[in-house]
Order: sequence, then C-alpha cells, then structure tokens
Amino acid sequence: MKLSIFAALTLAALTSVAHADEDKVRETTKAEADAFNARLYAGAPADKAYACFVRRYDAEHLARHPKQKVASMKLLISAETDKEDKQLHNSFRLGFRYRHRSGDFDSSGSCGSHAVLLSQGDEVRMGCGVDCEGGGIEVALSKDNKSAIIRLEQVRVWQNNKPDDEAEQSLVAGADDKIFRLNRTDNSECASLVTDRKELAALRHK
Repeated sequence: MKLSIFAALTLAALTSVAHADEDKVRETTKAEADAFNARLYAGAPADKAYACFVRRYDAEHLARHPKQKVASMKLLISAETDKEDKQLHNSFRLGFRYRHRSGDFDSSGSCGSHAVLLSQGDEVRMGCGVDCEGGGIEVALSKDNKSAIIRLEQVRVWQNNKPDDEAEQSLVAGADDKIFRLNRTDNSECASLVTDRKELAALRHK
C-alpha cells in the first residue's frame, strides 16, 4: 500500500528516507497506528494522554560530538480525543537549550501521519509538523519503549515562548543534530512546556 498524500508529504519533508523509493515506506494500518500509540503512552490512551521524554547531554557525550548544537531537549507528546469526530489527535511540544547560546527555545504543532519504514525492520514513525511550512520532527520509539528517537531536518522554533516574528528561528539539522534519543520520564519533567493552567493540572495528574 502506498502512502497517503499527507503522509508522503510529511515524511518527505522530515527525512531523506521517504524520498527514496515508495516501496520502502508505507502508511500504517489503523491497528498498527493504535499499537504505536499504546506503546507511546504506555497503554491505550483515554480521552487525554501524555508522554514525556528528556535528555540532558553530559560533558562526555558533547566531547564525542563536538558539532552538536543542542545541550538538552524535552519532548511532550499529547493525545486528545476530539468531541466531534471522536478521533484521537496527537500533538507535540519540543523544548531545548543550545550548547553555546543562552535562553530556552521551543516549538509545537500537530502530529498526523504514521508510516512504516520497511527498510528499518518495519519501524513505525509518527510525523509531526509546525504550521505554515515550519518543518517538523519525526518520532519513533526504541524497542523497549523507554526512549523516543527524534529525527529532524528543520523545525521552526521560538525563544522564551514568544511566538512572534522577532523570536522566530529554526533548528536545522547539522552533522550531530539530526537524531536525538530522549529518555522516557515522569510527565512533570515536561511541565515547563505547558502554558495553559488547566492542561498543566491535567498533565500533573497523569
């Protein structure tokens, strides 16, 4: 089965794998997407669910990767069932700090497509994008579900949670900034990515 237009565009924007031949990439079945979501949220998501992944790179790691620009990163994936269409909708929030720059940077958007990469042992990846051609990220899981594997080419980011033109920048993949492995942790570790009080309360009770 070939990719849907949306899934194909998402993957093509996020990874070089997708603009290889289409036979190596296919859209997930509903069962495969549901199984991935259950792995992501450590159980079948109810009306609301969260998954938090964090990594703070130590001096030893950064010494081995001198071209890496990112010093720390947080990823919060959220799921919510829409009251109208009764479908589960995923979204992401990404926060990070640069290695040689001050300030907190963040990005956010919706996650739509799931795809299976046949060349990677049937690995499922979820595509997440930022509105208005802001790029995005691709999220996979380690086999033990304890880590999120983030891949990116370019994603629009803002400094200090200020979504305006002056604060807008992009995190562009470099030699050591294409793939990030973050560790699953308590949802409270991602509280700094949430600004809405009601959602923050819901996050802390999950």
